[in-house]
Amino acid sequence: MNIDKQALLGPDKHANQHRLSRLIAEANSAEIRDIAESVEQYTDQLIAALANSKKRIAELEAKLANPVLLPKTNGYWNEQEKAYEEAITLAKQRIRMAGFRCEGDE
Repeated sequence: MNIDKQALLGPDKHANQHRLSRLIAEANSAEIRDIAESVEQYTDQLIAALANSKKRIAELEAKLANPVLLPKTNGYWNEQEKAYEEAITLAKQRIRMAGFRCEGDE
């Protein structure tokens, strides 16, 4: 079953809510009305969760758009400088593994 998530947030959302509200009003049984009301509330929660998820995705995509700036490596002369450059290289690897870009990856 494939659900069009965009349709849930679009103008059809109100038409679906209207249909469900009409079914609730026409229901003969209190149990059916209760179930329909629960479905309506759950649908509203799902629509809100989808909207929140889209917002969060946009925030995360914005974070991924900017590369992480780290110090340049330019050779080393002693063990301390060698360790410093290895740390920068390791940091770049980990940053890339996390899905971010480093300056110069473009």
